[in-house]
Amino acid sequence: MARDILKTLKIEHDDLRGLFTELKETTDRGVKKREGLLEKIEEALIPHAKWEEKFFYPAFKKRADRDGLQTHAEAVAEHHAVENSVIPEVHAADPGTPEFAGRVKVLGEFVDHHAKEEEKTMFKMAREMFSAAELAEFDEQYEDWKQSDVASALVAMERTKAGVKGAVKSIAQ
Repeated sequence: MARDILKTLKIEHDDLRGLFTELKETTDRGVKKREGLLEKIEEALIPHAKWEEKFFYPAFKKRADRDGLQTHAEAVAEHHAVENSVIPEVHAADPGTPEFAGRVKVLGEFVDHHAKEEEKTMFKMAREMFSAAELAEFDEQYEDWKQSDVASALVAMERTKAGVKGAVKSIAQ
């Protein structure tokens, strides 16, 4: 199979959907399972989102027309909402509670909505903007980047940031 960043990102979207489905099926007594699944979700979601923000979205924006610029703005805004509000809300809830289940459901719905929009609009536009060779090059860069110390540090930083914001939110509640 030829390399293609859009196919890779779609596969990751599908993997995340599966993790959210698995998490949705847990009970309040399954604290360890919920914590483990949330960790897997963040390990998949954070590098995916950060790479898009740092590499794919800027390249997309450079070639976009007005509709593409709007699509780009929506994608960036959705990333910021998840990072700055939704994930910290999840971290503010005790994993053994219905509040946690409800907040994770919202996170899953947000991620699913974003992924569907991205696949339906941005990816279609990107197929016209970038050559197959460019999409393959993005895929190689992404694979290398995910293995890098920079990506590992960024994931650790984002998880810490979400935990701190969650702790502050839980104190304020």
